[in-house]
Amino acid sequence: MKFSSEQPKIIVVGSSSIDLVLNTEKFPMPNETVLALKSESFFGGKGANQAVGTARLGASVYFVGCVGMDPHGQQVMRNLVNEGVNVGYVVEAEEAVTGTAYVTASEGKNAIIVVPAANYELKPKHIDEVEKYIAKSDMVLLQLEVPMAVVEHTVRLAKKYGTPVGIYAAPAQQLSQEVIEYATFIVAKYSEIHKIFGNEYSGEELMRRYANKLFVRDEANSTTFYNGEEMRYFRNEEVDILHKMGMGDAFTSGFAVAYCHQNNIEDCVKFGNDVSLKVAAVRSSQRGLPYKADYEA
Repeated sequence: MKFSSEQPKIIVVGSSSIDLVLNTEKFPMPNETVLALKSESFFGGKGANQAVGTARLGASVYFVGCVGMDPHGQQVMRNLVNEGVNVGYVVEAEEAVTGTAYVTASEGKNAIIVVPAANYELKPKHIDEVEKYIAKSDMVLLQLEVPMAVVEHTVRLAKKYGTPVGIYAAPAQQLSQEVIEYATFIVAKYSEIHKIFGNEYSGEELMRRYANKLFVRDEANSTTFYNGEEMRYFRNEEVDILHKMGMGDAFTSGFAVAYCHQNNIEDCVKFGNDVSLKVAAVRSSQRGLPYKADYEA
């Protein structure tokens, strides 16, 4: 992985939230009450995670999203500003609260319920306001915690100017063929690949169909893709993964920054895996995200 002399310009269109985490000894069954060992709150939302992740890795980042006019919204905005993210195009919704995610963490796994709230108030017209920046950016990053109409409109604007688009297809939803065909890269969980692409092809067939575009990940921080000649598989070996929140966002952030610095695809994957592994060392989707300086020492 090499860093060029140019600072990448990245626009992240997506969600932000406050993550409320309950740590328990076991997951509750239906009609069962369990006691939490402790409760914690963190900054999250897939869009905000990627904005922070790419900013820490040295990119100039604009975040386009929507928060509520409430204390959580102010906390989210202040955190992004502190991380060096431009929030000039974050919409403040008057009639919706800031998004939240309720996470039950137990036995090394997470069960997550996302409440989109203000994130679903983001509209295509809000993306039009940053069209001039999309035209000049090196990459647009998207996830699927905002309305699909926003995702599709953003892709069309990026296509208009030939701006690369990276998509972390989570939470899994069906992507239109237009989005799939234009995307520079798509990151997906292996367990969700058919929700995104349909059932016509197997996972391997899809990777072969979308060579150097579709990157499939699992919970062991492994990434598989087809490079046009053979299937490639990368994993950081012999490392315990302590926390799995935000790993996909971290991978996407690392991959995107490496791509903007014109690294080859394998180095982009390796760098994404490394960034993902670092975030897993600390509870929270953002706290463990590495800085560019960590790789320059």
